[in-house]
Amino acid sequence: MALKIGITIGDINGIGPEVIIKALANPKILKSFTPVIYGSYKVLSYHKNIVKESNISFHSVQNGKQAIPGKINLVNCWDDNVNITLGKATAESGKYAFISLEKAFSDVQDGSIQAIVTAPINKYAMQMSGFPFPGHTEYFTSKDNAAQSLMFMVSEALKVALVTNHIPVSQVSEAITKDLIIDKIRILNKTLIEDFGLERPFISVLGLNPHASDDSLIGDEEEKTIRPAIIEVKKQGILVNGPYAADGFFGSGLWRKSDVALAMYHDQGLVPFKALSFGVGTNVTAGLSFIRTSPDHGTAYDIAGNNVADESSMQKAFFTAVDMVNNRNEYYSSRENALVRREKQTAGLND
Repeated sequence: MALKIGITIGDINGIGPEVIIKALANPKILKSFTPVIYGSYKVLSYHKNIVKESNISFHSVQNGKQAIPGKINLVNCWDDNVNITLGKATAESGKYAFISLEKAFSDVQDGSIQAIVTAPINKYAMQMSGFPFPGHTEYFTSKDNAAQSLMFMVSEALKVALVTNHIPVSQVSEAITKDLIIDKIRILNKTLIEDFGLERPFISVLGLNPHASDDSLIGDEEEKTIRPAIIEVKKQGILVNGPYAADGFFGSGLWRKSDVALAMYHDQGLVPFKALSFGVGTNVTAGLSFIRTSPDHGTAYDIAGNNVADESSMQKAFFTAVDMVNNRNEYYSSRENALVRREKQTAGLND
């Protein structure tokens, strides 16, 4: 069965539709999966006129179940005539990005598609439209009824996950607890094994304070919260170490010796990640019942409509989603087959 990947249109005033169109022009796409865009034919036609060199066409369907392999399928989520104001955050752009998300989630929930790749949204536009979440990660976590999720940045060079996501720096210390860190490490270990095919992943945990507090000379979160969490999950058989001073960890190249770094807050993890991998990275939401990825950039209002946006990260998000779905399917299939074999062996012995 052809793998179906849902693609949300994102903010219609940003570069999301442009990079979707450019990425889908890659001939490898239709050989790898069946794309299903959740958006509007009128909006995509507008942006397609900006990407003049694109000759892709869209096949209209009512939902992901109807998607046809070998075609770029489009679920027309609205018929309204939309005012596109390139480079500006508007309540209208937030409204239609929200509608796209809702329809894609509905289809992934009933199995019509196997993963969702989200084009960038603008948080201010989303708030103006009544979107009650800080971002995609929190939206999908809530909709999927997940107890906890994990924001996880992935590239061939580096993998970085976050304990806290979109909260003010002033609230980070209070938000970080031993239980939260344990939950994040467990989710991270699980996704590395099931979705990335790593049999025994090694996780490095960063400290919160400068120099990882220098033995509690600069704060005490490392000794009171972070280190006890690390000790706890080590007892559970997870390969984890730390806490490491973030500057030394990345500056010395120590990050190359582990599979992933777990950062305490947004910029602690994303600054080094984007310095090393910007434009070729993928944002993953781990801990969900389905696969969700997105490019590692935002709406880029400053270049919207200029036909200069680079689609590389969107393509990476597509192929990362495909790999994750295949890895997860293989992981569970191999264990189901092993269980069947054991049951047959047990039955044979009883005979």
